[in-house]
Formats: sequence, C-alpha cells, structure tokens
Amino acid sequence: MSGCCGPTNPARDPEPDGGYSRIFSTRFSRSVSRRYERRGLTGTERRMIGFLEASLPRGLGQATVLEVGGGAGEIQLELLKRGAASTTNLELSGAYEADAARLIARAGVAARVRRSVGVDLAETPDAVEPADVVVLHRVVCCYPDYERLLGAAADHARRALVFSYPPRNPLTRWWVAMGNALLALGAGSFRAFVHPPEAMLDVVRRHGLQPVYRRRGGAWCIAGAVRPS
Repeated sequence: MSGCCGPTNPARDPEPDGGYSRIFSTRFSRSVSRRYERRGLTGTERRMIGFLEASLPRGLGQATVLEVGGGAGEIQLELLKRGAASTTNLELSGAYEADAARLIARAGVAARVRRSVGVDLAETPDAVEPADVVVLHRVVCCYPDYERLLGAAADHARRALVFSYPPRNPLTRWWVAMGNALLALGAGSFRAFVHPPEAMLDVVRRHGLQPVYRRRGGAWCIAGAVRPS
C-alpha cells in the first residue's frame, strides 16, 4: 500500500523521527505535490472533502481544520478554497516542508496555515488545539496503535472526523505482508498495517462521534463521523 508504512514502535525507534522521513522523503513529497499540481486531488481526497462539506450545516465556511499527516497539504489547500478559516498540519517527516511552502505561497494562504513537524498526536494530544474538522488520509495504516491515534483525533474533532484506510481482505493483507518483508530486509523499522475497520469505528464511537459515512474502495476506504449536536 503506497505511502502506508510505520515503525512497529515509534516511541522506541532509534531513528530521530521514528524513521518516517526515510520513507516519506523529499522525493516522495515531490512526486505527490507535482501530481497534485498537474491533476488536482485524487478521487478519494475529493470524496473526503465532499463528506466534510455535506456534514456541516453551513458547509466549510469559517471552519478550522486539523490534518494529521497531511504531507504537503493538498487537502488543506482545497478546504481553504472552499471557505475554511484556517488549517493546522501535523507531520512527523520534515521532508514535505519545501513543497508545502511552494504550494502555500502559490495559493496565497500563508496567513491561514500552520504547520508543525515532529508532533505525534497520539503521544502528545495536548500539543495542538481541537478543530472543527479533523482529517487523516493514508495515516491510520501508518501507525501501529490505531486506538490511541483515532481516539486522540476524535477528541480533537469538534464537529466532524474523516479518515481513509486500506480495505481489510486477503489480497491487501498478503500485499502488506510482502511489503513488510521487503522493509525488514532493508533493516528498516517501518511496517504497514491493515487495521480492522469495525474496531476503528468503535474507537470513534467511544470518543463521542457518530459514524455516518462509509465508502469502500479497491485501494482506499473512507469513514466519516460527526459529533451529535
């Protein structure tokens, strides 16, 4: 699963940033950001934004956004175009910053964007304020402890949460196992994860959100939840 890896234990990984920047490198960032510049958002990203627009009574107007692992910030830029007031990006890898700065400058939204590198929401949830909406795209599969990560994300979502994850079936589990084997051969600590979807939704429910949207896809599934009024 492309872009879907994580250390088996980030807190104990010997690499300074948990090894994330070795996988999510400047080369990876350049590929993703250039694709966005040429072709715009992917279908999955458009659907995630569509859910957020539909789930808020007045749309995205003046909403605050927190994205965990947002990379160069493509989703955030599109949310700002649609009326969001501000965005905060938490990223473990610093390799995205040059491309993010270029995209932000081109969009003219520097005053509305905050980026923090090295902040692990699951480990230090108090490091960032809650936001109206929280986004995690291709992130849950990069983290071993989905309960802590999704629990912290749900606690930070005042109005809505949306996240993507790989489908859990024999093919994806085999594919991820093969990828993990290759990573192990390279002596890296990164591993990919195909967490159980129902268990992830249970975490969201326990933290006060109501799942209202699910879309199953071949590569990425989407789950969306709202906070009852």
